[in-house]
Amino acid sequence: MTAKKPPMGWNSWNTFGEHINEKLIMEMADQLVNDGYKDAGYEYVIIDDCWSLKERVDGKLVPDPKLFPSGMKALSDYIHSKGLKFGMYSCAGTKTCAGYPSSYGHEFEDARQFAEWGVDYLKYDFCNFPVSGDAKNAYLTMAMALRHTGRDILFAACNWGKYDPSGWMRSRGAHTYRSTGDIFDVPRSYQDIFKQQVENIEGNAPGCYNDLDMLIVGMHGKGNVGIGGCSDEQYLQHFAMWAFLTSPLIIGADIRSIDGSNKATLLNKGLIAINQDGECCPAFLIENVGDKHYTLGKILSGNRVAIGFFNIGEPTEGPCHMSICFDDLGIHSESGLFLKITDAITGEELGTFQDAYTAVLRGCQSQVVIAELVKPEK
Repeated sequence: MTAKKPPMGWNSWNTFGEHINEKLIMEMADQLVNDGYKDAGYEYVIIDDCWSLKERVDGKLVPDPKLFPSGMKALSDYIHSKGLKFGMYSCAGTKTCAGYPSSYGHEFEDARQFAEWGVDYLKYDFCNFPVSGDAKNAYLTMAMALRHTGRDILFAACNWGKYDPSGWMRSRGAHTYRSTGDIFDVPRSYQDIFKQQVENIEGNAPGCYNDLDMLIVGMHGKGNVGIGGCSDEQYLQHFAMWAFLTSPLIIGADIRSIDGSNKATLLNKGLIAINQDGECCPAFLIENVGDKHYTLGKILSGNRVAIGFFNIGEPTEGPCHMSICFDDLGIHSESGLFLKITDAITGEELGTFQDAYTAVLRGCQSQVVIAELVKPEK
């Protein structure tokens, strides 16, 4: 199955925008392998907008020879030689978001071209879509075109939440779908996306995932979507949210120069394990207090459940007690079961609890724990 689990990888847009070339993409592929990202699960290297000439040639999309002198097939072969997968970008409208040729009316020929280049992932945007067009049919058409190539290509639909895609993207053949506007490198951006989507996640399941947009972890105000940046603690909260909500994890930072703290966040084994858990159950909202304090649950494989506590108050906000009653996880007192709780981020064993657990968090802090159901010792 394509997209049995949420895809993980790196995309050029957040940091580099239009400033891309084959040397950069090859360096990112090297970095994914050399710095342990590939081993952690990040496998897609994705070129976003601005890769082609401004006009088609003989009806075909053509890579800009100044930027990609070796051509896309050679670049794809290089990425595949590293044990990685190759991703590219097109758009359902008449032009891409940056004004380059798009795939509207050219779906089948473009899909064949992508397959010939060895593409494994297609991000499909929604700019410049005709008012008279049918969005559902447009995404269905590209889904069918990709399938007709005979190549296994992950179809990453990106329509920013227009026309409520959670209700139809899976049936139209998408493997992921962007349900939000663009993310920017400030705390309010990732927090607003989280608040917008936290009650729209229960449809996530193998084969199709709600994409909360690319990660801003470690950008610190640099790059194409950089504004003011976030603190390392906020980047950790952002990553924990995306991981817990079963979103694709697509890095947007320049991993050649990312600092150690944020590299550790992106490689956090506990959070990635929750995101990539074999059970692939969606998370569910347990409590939202004042649009600031969120408690979520998520069933995991192996007699376990994950619990996420997210305080998105101001960083100066004092400690807040966030409690969960195990009844809200389907574990009643009468069951006689306890929960053995481990901090997913640090790996610290926190103890064994009955009936309830409390996290104490300041603003912009989070705690994600993995709880194993156990019987009390006699």
